[in-house]
Amino acid sequence: MADLLPEHPDFLWRNPDPKPSYDAVIVGGGGHGLATAYYLAKNHGMTNIAVLERGWLAGGNMARNTTIIRSNYLWDESAAIYEHSLKLWEELPEELEYDFLFSQRGVLNLAHTLQDVRESVRRVSANKLNGVDAEWLDVDQVKEVCPILNTSDKIRYPVLGGTFQPRAGIAKHDHVAWAFARKADELGVDLIQNCEVTGFIKDGNRVVGVQTNRGTINAGKVALCAAGHSSVLAKMAGFDLPIQSHPLQALVSELHEIVHPTVVMSNHVHVYVSQAHKGELVMGAGIDSYNGYGQRGAFHVIEEQMAAAVELFPIFARAHLLRTWGGIVDVTMDASPVVGKAPVENMYVNCGWGTGGFKGTPGAGWTMAHTIANDEPHPLNAPFALERFVTGALIDEHGAAAVAH
Repeated sequence: MADLLPEHPDFLWRNPDPKPSYDAVIVGGGGHGLATAYYLAKNHGMTNIAVLERGWLAGGNMARNTTIIRSNYLWDESAAIYEHSLKLWEELPEELEYDFLFSQRGVLNLAHTLQDVRESVRRVSANKLNGVDAEWLDVDQVKEVCPILNTSDKIRYPVLGGTFQPRAGIAKHDHVAWAFARKADELGVDLIQNCEVTGFIKDGNRVVGVQTNRGTINAGKVALCAAGHSSVLAKMAGFDLPIQSHPLQALVSELHEIVHPTVVMSNHVHVYVSQAHKGELVMGAGIDSYNGYGQRGAFHVIEEQMAAAVELFPIFARAHLLRTWGGIVDVTMDASPVVGKAPVENMYVNCGWGTGGFKGTPGAGWTMAHTIANDEPHPLNAPFALERFVTGALIDEHGAAAVAH
């Protein structure tokens, strides 16, 4: 199975010391920070930039998620940015010259109640109006897409049908980060690890630099791409973000023969299951309800998602849990991200993706880079400005993001 993984050299990027100043500094060396740096260099010619990561690149949520990629969101604004992201995903393996195992195997969202059915059919109709590939499947069609799924009418929550997005799928998360990092490095971006931001230098209401454990760095512009820790950084800069940080757990089994052909998600039974390229089952559910920054969570969440998985997939009843982990997700009140200008001049913020951050990686980077380079949002991220929490123009995606994915 090792033959499936691409060959790569021992070092994919330089490991430089920080320079005294940069045109732009990006705080956060995860997928969104790396994608922002790459698109700033590629699309806008800004190469005197640095990505600061307090630990190691992709050591946060980028390698602590379950790798699902889709764009079947309800509202026009969400569908637009996620569909743009999916189209970028489809080009990235060739563009970044790196096989990160992008697999468009489809995502199946199950309906178990009449309300589920109504909401699902509504979402499919909205998706079609926005040019997103989506279809409603009856029970027999669901069984055809995923033969190992339990579609009996004798279980606690029988499957009544489901939505299916054929172009959706998965990718290998750490390889995605390495691909972006390598290309950004080739374009001249400094990727600086073990560099924790401890404060910001301001001239009035204008940011002019960052303080780090490796010294002071002057910056023309500063972008925050730190997911669950964004609110901590914003507080240092003198403003509040409308996000809460929660642990989000996931788990994998030991390796099995490949039997699961797609990605199956159930908001009602509350689990989602896919099978990675090597054969391990990848499972997740909802966030732990308490706030926190610990990269682990409560056992009962794992217990409940495994029970739900066995209910939907009796074939997995004897699978053994191999490893669990947690990420820190940043959740807004409308379950949609914040991508745009901060209240501090020359500062930009990208956060609030909640459980949808991985799938949004290239789209977030693309729009964030445009916003930084032009000091104005791209039309795709303009609706996701902080101002919406004042105007009330919320983009409520709780229905499309009710279970972690």
